[in-house]
Amino acid sequence: MKNRKFDVHKPVLVDEVLESLAPEGGGVYVDLTLGAGGHAEAILERSSPDGILLGLDQDPEILEIAKENLSSFGERVTIEQGNFTDAARIFSDHEGVVHGALLDLGLSSLQLDRPERGFSIKKDGPLDMRMNPDSAVTAEEFVNKASREELMHAVGVLGEEPRARAVVEAILDERQKRPLFRTSDLRELIEGVYKRRSGKIHPATRAFQGLRMQINREIESLGEGLEAALRLLRRGGRLAVVSFHSGEDRVVKEFFKARKSAGELSIVGGGIIRPTQAEVRRNRRSRSARLRVAIRGSEDRSERSEDRSERSEDRSERRSKRTR
Repeated sequence: MKNRKFDVHKPVLVDEVLESLAPEGGGVYVDLTLGAGGHAEAILERSSPDGILLGLDQDPEILEIAKENLSSFGERVTIEQGNFTDAARIFSDHEGVVHGALLDLGLSSLQLDRPERGFSIKKDGPLDMRMNPDSAVTAEEFVNKASREELMHAVGVLGEEPRARAVVEAILDERQKRPLFRTSDLRELIEGVYKRRSGKIHPATRAFQGLRMQINREIESLGEGLEAALRLLRRGGRLAVVSFHSGEDRVVKEFFKARKSAGELSIVGGGIIRPTQAEVRRNRRSRSARLRVAIRGSEDRSERSEDRSERSEDRSERRSKRTR
């Protein structure tokens, strides 16, 4: 890949995503969680010289980085700000014509490593955790005002924290004495619940993850995002979803199964595709990644032949227009 000005975020499962989406020249592809553009760059390079990519992300700060990283592809890239739940509306001109769609549900390293965004456990910052800074509720507001039941849902259900009840009670007790403003406030509180650290991950990891998912409505939005992606795909178009959390993966799995039963999707392979050991060694954040892939409708030989013929005609027409 080209040297990029902002070569910070390491996208996961790049080779596997490319194999799954099989981008080609003349194709139209959407990355509904664009981030810094790592996967998008790989798709654009593979679909050279005239593949088109539509990129979407709700974080305006990271979109500026993506625009810089992908600027060399010129008019082959269209980038918009928005949640993937609105993808079918934002890209309505391309509904039913997209060859491949990608959702990477992981948090970007560029977000995680910026302490002022409030995602980081290691670096002190405000308790924010909003992927879209224009969203109404911050993690600080939620942690200090939510009910016991709401906190249990975020920490225990979404975060899958094994000591959720103790963590929630500690939060409730502490906020009666003083508000929790900083990520360090919450981290130290959870460290106190555990007393001694054990295992490979920090004891606050699951609680932070659950709160982030709560603030950004990640599970609730995912089903809508998958539906929007399906609407954009043409028959034979491929949908690839990378998740990092068992709750997200369940939503994807059940969506694929339900749409397979309805005859709308066929599932590729035996289910989950995981990163290689070599990738995990290179990028530790990839260790929990899992990829699922499906095709809109059935993809028999005649459909593949027809699809290739249509792509060839599209490419010929574009070349003809450029020479006029």
